[in-house]
Amino acid sequence: MATDKLLSNKDNLQVLHEDNHVIIVNKRVGDIVQGDKTGDKPLSEVVKSYIKEKYNKPGNVYLGVVHRLDRPTSGIVLFSKTSKALPRLNKLFQQKEAKKTYWAVVKNRPPKDKDVLVHYLKRNPKQNKSFAHKNEVPDSKKAILEYRILKELNNYFLLEIDLHTGRHHQIRSQLSAIGCPIKGDLKYGFDRSNKDAGIHLHARKLEFIHPVKNEPVKVIADVPDEPLWKACV
Repeated sequence: MATDKLLSNKDNLQVLHEDNHVIIVNKRVGDIVQGDKTGDKPLSEVVKSYIKEKYNKPGNVYLGVVHRLDRPTSGIVLFSKTSKALPRLNKLFQQKEAKKTYWAVVKNRPPKDKDVLVHYLKRNPKQNKSFAHKNEVPDSKKAILEYRILKELNNYFLLEIDLHTGRHHQIRSQLSAIGCPIKGDLKYGFDRSNKDAGIHLHARKLEFIHPVKNEPVKVIADVPDEPLWKACV
Protein backbone atom coordinates (compact mmCIF):
# COMPACT_ATOMS: atom_id res chain seq x y z
CA MET A 1 0.00 0.00 0.00
CA ALA A 2 2.03 2.96 -1.24
CA THR A 3 0.65 6.34 -0.31
CA ASP A 4 2.45 9.48 -1.35
CA LYS A 5 -0.35 11.81 -2.39
CA LEU A 6 -1.83 14.54 -0.26
CA LEU A 7 -5.23 13.56 1.10
CA SER A 8 -6.11 16.80 2.85
CA ASN A 9 -4.78 20.30 3.22
CA LYS A 10 -7.41 21.75 5.54
CA ASP A 11 -5.99 24.27 8.01
CA ASN A 12 -2.54 23.54 6.56
CA LEU A 13 -2.79 19.95 7.80
CA GLN A 14 -1.22 17.73 5.15
CA VAL A 15 -2.61 14.23 5.62
CA LEU A 16 -0.50 11.67 3.74
CA HIS A 17 -2.30 8.50 4.79
CA GLU A 18 -5.33 7.70 6.92
CA ASP A 19 -7.31 4.59 7.80
CA ASN A 20 -9.29 3.40 10.81
CA HIS A 21 -6.19 2.91 12.97
CA VAL A 22 -3.46 5.33 11.85
CA ILE A 23 -3.08 8.82 10.48
CA ILE A 24 0.17 10.13 8.99
CA VAL A 25 0.80 13.83 8.38
CA ASN A 26 3.51 16.00 6.85
CA LYS A 27 4.65 18.33 9.62
CA ARG A 28 5.58 21.90 8.75
CA VAL A 29 8.67 23.66 10.07
CA GLY A 30 7.83 25.28 13.41
CA ASP A 31 4.99 22.95 14.39
CA ILE A 32 5.37 21.10 17.68
CA VAL A 33 4.15 17.50 17.81
CA GLN A 34 3.07 17.57 21.47
CA GLY A 35 2.31 20.40 23.85
CA ASP A 36 5.25 22.03 25.62
CA LYS A 37 6.03 25.02 27.86
CA THR A 38 5.49 27.46 24.96
CA GLY A 39 1.76 26.84 25.14
CA ASP A 40 1.56 26.79 21.34
CA LYS A 41 -1.12 24.56 19.84
CA PRO A 42 0.54 21.22 19.05
CA LEU A 43 0.09 19.16 15.91
CA SER A 44 -1.61 16.43 17.96
CA GLU A 45 -4.45 18.84 18.79
CA VAL A 46 -4.76 19.97 15.17
CA VAL A 47 -5.08 16.32 14.10
CA LYS A 48 -7.70 15.67 16.80
CA SER A 49 -9.74 18.65 15.56
CA TYR A 50 -9.47 17.37 11.99
CA ILE A 51 -10.73 13.89 12.99
CA LYS A 52 -13.54 15.31 15.15
CA GLU A 53 -14.81 17.51 12.33
CA LYS A 54 -14.33 15.03 9.48
CA TYR A 55 -16.21 12.22 11.22
CA ASN A 56 -18.52 14.41 13.31
CA LYS A 57 -17.30 12.70 16.48
CA PRO A 58 -18.87 13.65 19.81
CA GLY A 59 -16.72 14.06 22.93
CA ASN A 60 -12.97 13.65 23.08
CA VAL A 61 -11.03 12.16 20.17
CA TYR A 62 -8.46 9.46 20.91
CA LEU A 63 -5.01 10.08 19.42
CA GLY A 64 -1.78 8.36 20.37
CA VAL A 65 1.61 10.00 19.71
CA VAL A 66 3.96 7.32 18.39
CA HIS A 67 7.10 9.41 17.78
CA ARG A 68 8.18 13.04 17.50
CA LEU A 69 10.11 15.40 15.25
CA ASP A 70 12.07 18.41 16.45
CA ARG A 71 10.25 21.71 16.06
CA PRO A 72 12.58 23.11 13.33
CA THR A 73 12.29 19.88 11.31
CA SER A 74 9.67 19.01 8.70
CA GLY A 75 8.21 15.75 7.43
CA ILE A 76 6.41 12.57 8.40
CA VAL A 77 4.72 12.14 11.77
CA LEU A 78 2.67 9.05 12.56
CA PHE A 79 -0.22 9.03 15.03
CA SER A 80 -2.42 6.18 16.27
CA LYS A 81 -6.20 6.63 16.05
CA THR A 82 -7.01 3.61 18.26
CA SER A 83 -5.81 2.21 21.57
CA LYS A 84 -5.47 -1.16 19.82
CA ALA A 85 -2.90 0.15 17.34
CA LEU A 86 -0.81 2.32 19.67
CA PRO A 87 1.09 -0.38 21.63
CA ARG A 88 1.72 -2.29 18.40
CA LEU A 89 3.10 0.82 16.72
CA ASN A 90 5.22 1.60 19.77
CA LYS A 91 6.64 -1.93 19.58
CA LEU A 92 7.43 -1.51 15.86
CA PHE A 93 9.46 1.60 16.62
CA GLN A 94 11.14 0.14 19.71
CA GLN A 95 12.19 -2.96 17.78
CA LYS A 96 13.34 -0.81 14.83
CA GLU A 97 10.90 -2.48 12.45
CA ALA A 98 9.73 0.88 11.10
CA LYS A 99 12.16 2.23 8.52
CA LYS A 100 12.63 6.02 8.63
CA THR A 101 14.49 7.86 5.88
CA TYR A 102 15.49 11.50 6.20
CA TRP A 103 16.83 14.14 3.85
CA ALA A 104 19.31 16.74 5.07
CA VAL A 105 20.94 19.66 3.27
CA VAL A 106 24.50 20.48 4.35
CA LYS A 107 27.02 23.04 3.11
CA ASN A 108 30.19 20.98 3.49
CA ARG A 109 30.86 17.83 1.52
CA PRO A 110 31.03 14.82 3.87
CA PRO A 111 34.37 12.99 4.10
CA LYS A 112 32.90 10.07 2.14
CA ASP A 113 30.12 9.79 -0.45
CA LYS A 114 28.45 7.24 1.81
CA ASP A 115 29.27 5.98 5.27
CA VAL A 116 27.96 4.51 8.51
CA LEU A 117 28.47 6.87 11.45
CA VAL A 118 28.81 5.51 14.96
CA HIS A 119 28.99 7.90 17.91
CA TYR A 120 28.13 7.95 21.58
CA LEU A 121 25.69 10.77 22.30
CA LYS A 122 25.50 12.48 25.65
CA ARG A 123 22.51 14.72 26.19
CA ASN A 124 22.70 18.02 28.04
CA PRO A 125 19.13 18.80 29.14
CA LYS A 126 19.94 22.40 30.15
CA GLN A 127 21.19 23.21 26.66
CA ASN A 128 18.69 20.83 25.00
CA LYS A 129 21.61 19.50 23.00
CA SER A 130 23.37 16.18 22.42
CA PHE A 131 27.14 15.95 22.14
CA ALA A 132 28.68 13.27 19.90
CA HIS A 133 31.74 11.38 21.17
CA LYS A 134 33.84 8.88 19.24
CA ASN A 135 34.23 6.68 22.31
CA GLU A 136 31.79 5.77 25.05
CA VAL A 137 31.54 8.26 27.91
CA PRO A 138 29.45 8.07 31.11
CA ASP A 139 25.69 8.39 30.49
CA SER A 140 26.12 8.28 26.72
CA LYS A 141 24.04 6.24 24.27
CA LYS A 142 25.28 4.56 21.11
CA ALA A 143 24.01 6.24 17.95
CA ILE A 144 24.22 4.76 14.44
CA LEU A 145 23.13 6.23 11.13
CA GLU A 146 23.88 5.58 7.49
CA TYR A 147 24.15 8.40 4.96
CA ARG A 148 24.83 8.85 1.27
CA ILE A 149 25.15 11.90 -0.94
CA LEU A 150 21.99 11.99 -3.03
CA LYS A 151 22.59 15.18 -4.98
CA GLU A 152 25.13 17.97 -5.35
CA LEU A 153 23.46 21.39 -5.37
CA ASN A 154 24.85 24.91 -5.79
CA ASN A 155 26.98 25.33 -2.62
CA TYR A 156 25.14 22.50 -0.83
CA PHE A 157 24.82 18.71 -0.68
CA LEU A 158 21.64 16.69 -0.23
CA LEU A 159 22.15 13.67 2.01
CA GLU A 160 19.80 10.71 2.43
CA ILE A 161 19.93 9.25 5.92
CA ASP A 162 18.73 5.95 7.36
CA LEU A 163 18.52 5.86 11.14
CA HIS A 164 19.61 2.68 12.92
CA THR A 165 18.94 4.18 16.36
CA GLY A 166 16.63 6.95 17.53
CA ARG A 167 18.52 9.30 19.82
CA HIS A 168 17.87 12.90 20.85
CA HIS A 169 18.99 15.22 18.01
CA GLN A 170 20.89 12.27 16.56
CA ILE A 171 21.14 13.35 12.90
CA ARG A 172 21.90 16.94 13.81
CA SER A 173 24.61 15.97 16.29
CA GLN A 174 26.26 13.24 14.22
CA LEU A 175 26.42 15.29 11.00
CA SER A 176 27.86 18.21 12.95
CA ALA A 177 30.50 15.86 14.38
CA ILE A 178 31.81 15.10 10.87
CA GLY A 179 31.91 18.79 9.95
CA CYS A 180 28.57 18.86 8.12
CA PRO A 181 26.05 20.82 10.21
CA ILE A 182 22.58 21.02 8.65
CA LYS A 183 21.65 24.28 6.90
CA GLY A 184 20.07 26.67 9.39
CA ASP A 185 21.05 24.65 12.47
CA LEU A 186 22.79 27.24 14.64
CA LYS A 187 22.68 24.93 17.65
CA TYR A 188 24.92 22.43 15.89
CA GLY A 189 27.35 24.75 14.17
CA PHE A 190 25.78 26.18 11.03
CA ASP A 191 26.81 29.81 10.56
CA ARG A 192 23.40 31.42 10.03
CA SER A 193 19.74 30.69 10.66
CA ASN A 194 17.02 30.12 8.07
CA LYS A 195 14.39 32.82 7.63
CA ASP A 196 11.66 30.52 8.96
CA ALA A 197 13.78 29.51 11.99
CA GLY A 198 13.73 25.94 10.69
CA ILE A 199 16.53 23.67 9.57
CA HIS A 200 16.94 21.73 6.33
CA LEU A 201 16.12 18.33 7.83
CA HIS A 202 13.08 16.51 6.49
CA ALA A 203 11.55 13.16 7.45
CA ARG A 204 11.09 12.02 3.85
CA LYS A 205 9.91 8.39 3.96
CA LEU A 206 8.37 5.92 6.40
CA GLU A 207 7.85 2.20 5.82
CA PHE A 208 6.25 -0.25 8.24
CA ILE A 209 3.83 -3.16 8.48
CA HIS A 210 0.36 -1.98 9.44
CA PRO A 211 -0.30 -2.90 13.10
CA VAL A 212 -3.81 -4.27 12.43
CA LYS A 213 -4.11 -5.01 8.69
CA ASN A 214 -0.64 -6.57 8.56
CA GLU A 215 -0.02 -4.92 5.18
CA PRO A 216 3.04 -2.87 4.18
CA VAL A 217 2.60 0.89 4.37
CA LYS A 218 4.97 3.24 2.57
CA VAL A 219 4.59 7.00 2.78
CA ILE A 220 6.64 9.77 1.16
CA ALA A 221 6.33 13.39 2.28
CA ASP A 222 6.78 16.30 -0.12
CA VAL A 223 9.60 18.68 0.82
CA PRO A 224 8.69 22.20 2.04
CA ASP A 225 7.78 24.76 -0.61
CA GLU A 226 11.14 26.54 -0.53
CA PRO A 227 13.69 27.10 -3.34
CA LEU A 228 16.57 25.02 -1.98
CA TRP A 229 14.30 22.11 -1.07
CA LYS A 230 12.62 22.30 -4.48
CA ALA A 231 16.07 22.00 -6.10
CA CYS A 232 16.45 18.64 -4.31
CA VAL A 233 13.58 16.89 -6.12
